Amino acid sequence: MPPSPQPSSQRSASPHPAPAQTSLAQTSPAQAPPTPVASPAQATPAPAASPSERVPWRDTFASLRILNFRLFTAAHLVAVVAIWMQRIAQDWLVLELSGSVTAVGITTAFQFLPTLLLGPLGGIIADRHSKRILLMVSQSAAAVLALALAVLALTGAVQVWHVYLVALALGMVTVIDQPARQVFVHEMVGPKHLRNALSVSSSVFQLGAMVGPAVAGVMIGAVGGGWAFAINAAACSFTVFMLGRLRTDQLFRTEPAPRTKGMLREGARYARTTPTVFWPMAMCAFVSVFALSTPVLMAAFADEVFHSGANGFGLLNTLVATGALAGAVASTRRRTLRLRTVIVSAATFAIALAASAFSPSLPVFGAVMIVAGFCSMQFITSANQLVQSTTAVVIRGRVMSLYIMVLIGGQAVGGPLTGWLAEVLEPQGAIFVAGAVPALAAAVIGLILARQGNLRLRLPSRLRLRSPLRPRGIAESRRQQA
Repeated sequence: MPPSPQPSSQRSASPHPAPAQTSLAQTSPAQAPPTPVASPAQATPAPAASPSERVPWRDTFASLRILNFRLFTAAHLVAVVAIWMQRIAQDWLVLELSGSVTAVGITTAFQFLPTLLLGPLGGIIADRHSKRILLMVSQSAAAVLALALAVLALTGAVQVWHVYLVALALGMVTVIDQPARQVFVHEMVGPKHLRNALSVSSSVFQLGAMVGPAVAGVMIGAVGGGWAFAINAAACSFTVFMLGRLRTDQLFRTEPAPRTKGMLREGARYARTTPTVFWPMAMCAFVSVFALSTPVLMAAFADEVFHSGANGFGLLNTLVATGALAGAVASTRRRTLRLRTVIVSAATFAIALAASAFSPSLPVFGAVMIVAGFCSMQFITSANQLVQSTTAVVIRGRVMSLYIMVLIGGQAVGGPLTGWLAEVLEPQGAIFVAGAVPALAAAVIGLILARQGNLRLRLPSRLRLRSPLRPRGIAESRRQQA
């Protein structure tokens, strides 16, 4: 069992980034000797250890030993099931009202557009205010929006523009919610269990994504999608209640960043000059625009290709989430990671997505979606972990807001683009493009990293090739990160 948490006054989070190679036996913040850093932007992540190290099985979910994180995770699971129910019901409602896959993509764009335009502002707010209070406010607003959509749907008064408006408002809530949520995980578990907690959160998200669409598909066919919105309103209220139950004296509090000029520029400069932040963001840009709008494509495949209706739509999303859940759980077993892990996992996800275009039947397509879901979560968790664990705490909110802006905001572009491609190229052509473009981007980024590392192929006595992404001739920390 981990040591009992120290009083928050004794363990304020260090302004230095948690090293990428930190093991679960890491010294607690109160014991770690301070290391002076001129500014957050100058904080250099420590090198990563060997990727062959694995967490003992008994520590697969070690972060759940912490009371606050257990309470938060319980609320998170309920909320994720409900939000996926709302997402499926929302997309199917728009498809029924408009008969257009492009309209479904436009709904996605409205929901993610605020993050694309205002994401960095959310990071500044997260760095300057209590993350717990921000989450309580954002979840309260989400509950009101879900309730409004439920009333419109259940009374039969709903129109497409109503859904667009609610999606846009929910996107505004996400601008505040996501950066605060990402950084709040650190405040609940501290640097010792941060990596594990991020993987557990991803596992919970994918478990909800596996259950939610299946339940929504049955509910839409039985009683209509309006009740899915009502359930999400109740789930958001439950999250607010559980956040109020957290023991604030056991949080690893982060001192609010003082309001200064150039806070956003400082975060952008840090992201641009730190390879373990910049390259995952670059890869995320391609994946989010092209490969993460799968719900839009699942709607097209269910409606136009396999003619399986709402139940098939829910089933396909559940299969994607099943693979993603397995990928998220597998990521809890990974003690360390390197930059190459992010790029390779993105490439495998993209290739699986492109290969699904040639599926001859629904069972084959569903099986490939499980593989794609697994690979997608390997990519998302490794990118998230690498960015968070190599970013200074005092600037993490701003950096994570930029990361979220790329990961989520890119879908504001990808949603309507994918819908348009599905109508022009048919769903099979659209999903092939959705996988081929990120696969090409992963290959190019891999070659760039190999060239920066002065790639050399050699055959030692055991006839094993040198890893293509191991840099040579640059600083040791950069060499280990890559």
